Amino acid sequence: MVNATGYGSWKSPITSELIVSSSIGLGAVQLDGADVYWSELRPTEGGRQLVVRYGPEDLLGSVSDVTPTPFNVRTRVHEYGGGAYVVHQGTVYFSNFADQRLYRQRAGEAPAAMTPEVSPAAGLRYADAVVDAQRQRLICVMEDHRQAGEAVNAIATVPLVGGTPRVLVSGNDFYSSPRLSPDGSELVWITWNHPQMPWDGTELWRARVNDDGSLSRPHKLVGNIKESVCQPQWSPAGTLHFISDATGWWNLYRWEGERAEPLFPIEAEFAGPQWNFGQSSYGFEDNTSILCTYIYEGVMRLARFDTRARSMDEIEMPYSGVGSLQVGEGFAVFLASSTTKPSAVVKLDLATLKMTELRQSSSVVIDPGYLSEPEVVSFPTKGGLNAYGIYYRPQNKDYEPLVTERPPLLVKTHGGPTAAASSAFNPTIQYWTSRGFAVLDVNYGGSTGYGRAYRNRLIGQWGIVDVDDCVNGALYLVKEGRADVDRLAIDGGSAGGYTTLAALTFRDVFKAGASYYGVSDMASLAAETHKFESRYLDSLVGPYPEKKALYEERSPIYAVDQLSCPIIFLQGAEDQIVPPNQAETMVNALKEKGIPVAYLLFEGEQHGFRKGENIKRSLDAELSFYSQIFGFELADEIEPVEIIGKQ
Repeated sequence: MVNATGYGSWKSPITSELIVSSSIGLGAVQLDGADVYWSELRPTEGGRQLVVRYGPEDLLGSVSDVTPTPFNVRTRVHEYGGGAYVVHQGTVYFSNFADQRLYRQRAGEAPAAMTPEVSPAAGLRYADAVVDAQRQRLICVMEDHRQAGEAVNAIATVPLVGGTPRVLVSGNDFYSSPRLSPDGSELVWITWNHPQMPWDGTELWRARVNDDGSLSRPHKLVGNIKESVCQPQWSPAGTLHFISDATGWWNLYRWEGERAEPLFPIEAEFAGPQWNFGQSSYGFEDNTSILCTYIYEGVMRLARFDTRARSMDEIEMPYSGVGSLQVGEGFAVFLASSTTKPSAVVKLDLATLKMTELRQSSSVVIDPGYLSEPEVVSFPTKGGLNAYGIYYRPQNKDYEPLVTERPPLLVKTHGGPTAAASSAFNPTIQYWTSRGFAVLDVNYGGSTGYGRAYRNRLIGQWGIVDVDDCVNGALYLVKEGRADVDRLAIDGGSAGGYTTLAALTFRDVFKAGASYYGVSDMASLAAETHKFESRYLDSLVGPYPEKKALYEERSPIYAVDQLSCPIIFLQGAEDQIVPPNQAETMVNALKEKGIPVAYLLFEGEQHGFRKGENIKRSLDAELSFYSQIFGFELADEIEPVEIIGKQ
């Protein structure tokens, strides 16, 4: 029976409990011969991240945990981490979150510490390692927090048997991607300096590795403050390849003699912003065939590239997103996502092109009748330009909308802000749409996937362009009759939390919002955040403190008098990127003004929630908040959130 019930009051099987109890986070694929490894983030284990192994030689293939409790495979280099482990001949080398030391784990043995204890605890951090088998050592990025002031980054070596790390390359602010040539004779790496971020400008360096392990003849190959170079890799024959946006698009190149040669110039993105270490979007089948992923006209594609014919053959796949691509002998493995199914670790047979899912992020099968299909939309925005977003209509097979009603709209603002929204299946979005909300996931100016020019729209304009695009996206859907102008909400986390707060403060369009660990004071962010992002705002806003007045002008905390709509704040107590005082200052200001406000502080959480109970509570609390503000009855029995100053 189909019910005619108001939007927001639809009962859905996609509950917060279902989302956290049956889901894991999949990441960081690694290959070791025929064995496949990846990381799993398990909310039900307190957000612990571990390495698992798939052994195809076992009966029917099997997946088994590698790192035991309480080890948490996660590095804090750059705070965002990535590249937390590497595997070589059955041994896993990994960074442990609690103490940030490197550990070695051989099959059947307990993890053994490789690096010494330091003071303060976690004062030395490691990431993005490769194994130098000839010299029996790891080569990795090391971040030193032992002295007062800014952390010191370098490329360092650590003996495989354990011991004191030795600095190999230093002097610049940041390093990533140390990669050894197949014969071990050469090393390349990426480096950059303040105020650049890795998507602004980086350099690719190369050096000879001497017999004693030292480097000689280091020299820059390509890159500058206006060219972003990333993902260096060596072909099996030892030819260096990399990705550069020298043309305005992240394209594939190889180094030929004394110059960089573009392999397939196209207005497409073969890479994304390097927020995390260890990203991989291409790999080598052999010396002349490259398997790669790229985004073209907003669509993720998987293809084979023939370096001799300079031709690209697309491989059909039932997925809308591919990441962490690794290529082995006769097969490839990657993380894949579709629009209506949970993400998975997928193995591709390179001869037959058959795809097999080795692991899904969720075992739950959701009836398609409750799922909303994403629709890519383009809409007009300021300056005669267009912006982009992904629209999800309300969808629940058990309910029929009231003909007199338009749905409430939740506009979602991605973090970064140098990042992008994806059409990959997201159970959190389906949580909203199956209850009668429409959702618009906005790829505002500054988002990636549309070339450097689109990314550069946000230079000096953070808090302006992103806000305009979110506002105009919402108004576009109202004009199209797909959203209720009186029930427009907006939410976002981190940088998306700032865009949310700025939209609620400086515009009069949204009627409520939710800030997940969002920035309310730009000046505090510039002064207090960690090294990786400490100069990020130089390009997004302007140098600080020279532009202090501009920072205050764009900070919601200094304009609470302009704010007149309710907000719920959700914050991690141990967040080092956006400390709790940013949310609390804003909450107190709203209380004094008498504006309805709710605040949830989660102990033990950092920047982004990892514990299942906190993910569940935050999602339900946001729904409870909107139900009280917009005045609709909930079909679910959830713990209501307390709203201070509720009218």
